[in-house]
Amino acid sequence: MKRLPVLVVGAGPVGQTTAALLARWGLDVRLFEARTARERTGSRSISQARDVLDIWDLIGVGRRLAAEGVPWSMARTYLRDREVASLELPDQSHAVFPPFVNISQDHTEELLQAALTRLGVGTSWDHELVKISAEDDAIRATFRRGAGEIDVWGSHLVLATGASSETLRSALGVTFEGRAFTGQFLSCDIRADRPDWASERRFYIDPPWAPGAQVLIQVCPDSTFRIDWQVPEEYDLGEDERCGGLDRRIRAVLGEHPFEIVAKSTYRCQNRCADRLQAGKVLLAGDVAHLVAPFGARGLNTGVFDAENAAWKILFDVHHWAGPHLLGSYQDERHAAAREDLDVTSATLRFLVPQSPAERAERERVLRAATDPALATRIDSGRLSEPFWYPGSRLVTPDPTRPFVGRPSRGAVPDPAPGVLVPDLPVRVPGRRSVTRLREVLRGGFTVLVRDGRYSEKLYRAAVSASECPIDVVALDGVSGGEDVIKTLGMRPGEAWLIRPDAYVAAIVTEDDPDDLARCLLRALGF
Repeated sequence: MKRLPVLVVGAGPVGQTTAALLARWGLDVRLFEARTARERTGSRSISQARDVLDIWDLIGVGRRLAAEGVPWSMARTYLRDREVASLELPDQSHAVFPPFVNISQDHTEELLQAALTRLGVGTSWDHELVKISAEDDAIRATFRRGAGEIDVWGSHLVLATGASSETLRSALGVTFEGRAFTGQFLSCDIRADRPDWASERRFYIDPPWAPGAQVLIQVCPDSTFRIDWQVPEEYDLGEDERCGGLDRRIRAVLGEHPFEIVAKSTYRCQNRCADRLQAGKVLLAGDVAHLVAPFGARGLNTGVFDAENAAWKILFDVHHWAGPHLLGSYQDERHAAAREDLDVTSATLRFLVPQSPAERAERERVLRAATDPALATRIDSGRLSEPFWYPGSRLVTPDPTRPFVGRPSRGAVPDPAPGVLVPDLPVRVPGRRSVTRLREVLRGGFTVLVRDGRYSEKLYRAAVSASECPIDVVALDGVSGGEDVIKTLGMRPGEAWLIRPDAYVAAIVTEDDPDDLARCLLRALGF
């Protein structure tokens, strides 16, 4: 019997990434989009994080984006005309990618579309999803196309239709709770020749050239700058253009340098999260599942992690390698990640656009004392995107000697341990000439890392007897760069590290106990 395809609905970057990752795993994928064609709408989600570029590298996009974008690692905050805080993100010497790259979402989508074409995935445009139903262990999706409707059957469906998907969420019985923040922002993509402006993120509070406002400036490719201004609640962009106010606003930032407005829009900040990211074999990913303010670049970056988490779990479910809890763990892990984003961005918005007298008083207290280093850290212009951690996941076997101590400081990452993303390192594996990074080694299935090969055969036999899923045992003493991996992980003598297909640590066991490895593998598979 022919296997049903996996359906992905929504051809924005999260849907594109999901479809490409599923195709990379060899699954039959169909991608649908309600729009009739892709339109150019400006920079939008511009800051792509290192670990997201790493995921995109799996489908041939990451290095291209890194090469064509503007890399940056410094974020500065100014109060009036004085720098009061800065954060330099570690540009790890072993990392393939910089901490962040700025590039327009339009161009990101173009490169993802090219990747889909290489992978043999077409996009069905002008297909508006109007109904989802589960029948006989399959999904029936009904699309409106022109004047008629068509039904398409799939084994699973990933919904990546964006924030404005209330009808579809309601049909699935999913709520989208949260809040809208008062206050409005103006965003402009401006092309200007300013080679003197450093490639860094700059956030201004009450600058002399925009008194009472807050302004975020970011550098993009092609001599383009993304500038976001806080504007009054009643601000009207059309009227501002007609009366020359927009020109004056830009001149206040750029001076007399010639400029061209490439794109312009206004937005309001909302923080919302679906109560469930899973309804049977339907998974919600990206803005349809969670919507956060843009300060911190957590929207698209989090959506790409949704895509990878969904893709490998759907693969294992399709091939019947998954236990009864694997697909449901998508809800557990990614909902927790979304709630973390809401907590972080809500704290930022309470500082930037305080909503109550108490919040306004706290903001003023911090700003008055901004020269005090102890209070400068309270100036919150956005905690930048970072990979989430899953120490409490039902798939993860805890290690009591490596307890998770909570959210790390800004710019830092948790120490390697169960539930944490493995750091990337350069490696060379005999017989795999195209592999140059540790995470490339890990993303072909489950992987067991050991210091040497003494117990490799026993561990492998135990793993394959427990599951037919793809699994490999890699002895690091036979890998160029293996010593650096051992040191960076903090791998102790006699340990075997079980790594998931998304490069997260599932368990750490002793290498002379293959039965324990098998138990941990089954747990990581959702049994």
